Amino acid sequence: MTNPSPRQSSPSPSASPRPSRIRVGSAPDSWGVWFPDDPRQVAWQRFLDEVAGAGYEWIELGPYGYLPTDPGLLAEETGSRGLRVSAATVFTGLHHGPAVWERTWAHVAENAALAQAMGAEHLVVIPSFWRDDRTGEVLEDRALTAEQWRQLTGLTERLGHEVRERYGLRIVVHPHADTHLDSEENVTRLLDATDPDLVALCLDTGHYAYCGGDSVKLIETYGERIGYLHLKQVDPAVLARVVAEELPFGPAVAQGVMCEPPAGVPALEPVLDAARALDVDLFAIVEQDMYPCEPDTPYPIAERTRRFLRSCGV
Repeated sequence: MTNPSPRQSSPSPSASPRPSRIRVGSAPDSWGVWFPDDPRQVAWQRFLDEVAGAGYEWIELGPYGYLPTDPGLLAEETGSRGLRVSAATVFTGLHHGPAVWERTWAHVAENAALAQAMGAEHLVVIPSFWRDDRTGEVLEDRALTAEQWRQLTGLTERLGHEVRERYGLRIVVHPHADTHLDSEENVTRLLDATDPDLVALCLDTGHYAYCGGDSVKLIETYGERIGYLHLKQVDPAVLARVVAEELPFGPAVAQGVMCEPPAGVPALEPVLDAARALDVDLFAIVEQDMYPCEPDTPYPIAERTRRFLRSCGV
């Protein structure tokens, strides 16, 4: 007769769940903020009050100039509310080649300097739009030439190097609707053509779904390149109409294409499970595009979204 092992009656310490390495935050975007100054946007003080009140501890800076750009003042305002900064965001058009480098760098440098001063470690890099996101005016061909791809990949690597060397930040490139970095084909093309040590990805689950991508598949296939997450969902019914009518991104947002989780796609639980399986430190920043929106709309959504994400284990 075999004596039962005492270990069978109590869980092994190694079986205890490990703390999540995913840090959740939110951003001005979730309060309808797209521009440094716009009468339809909430005041920055209200954003800070409400994002902290909704239970978030991390924020992004949003468009440069929306939040105070004086590091001392911004540190005081965020610190008094228990908030820390995860990243700044820049828009670039690096596929245009060296002619745009100086102008791009000026924009990058002011954002990177503020992010560094606030203790952030990331710079989110978004490609420029091929059509105006509000008017729908076509600004250039939606497909890049082979030479433009070479410029994009080469200068993105240069940007990653310069930002790391000068500001100690890691760039995370953000696929976005109505840009040249949108679909699975284009995202994987960028990743395959760039140095993993210099270029990581900010996977925005909403934008990737908007453009037909599978976030879980991308994480499972290119896990070592995932450096940052934006958590967002798309309303499939609105998206179908957007695609059928070929609406630009701005009007699509105004029609509610980005929706409150868990009502849309992709399901965030599998995305977070796949991200946790990487066993790396990741920020997961909620970004529900809502420009423009009524000033009282964002806060209740932010509270409900934070509760939902806690139910997902983060």
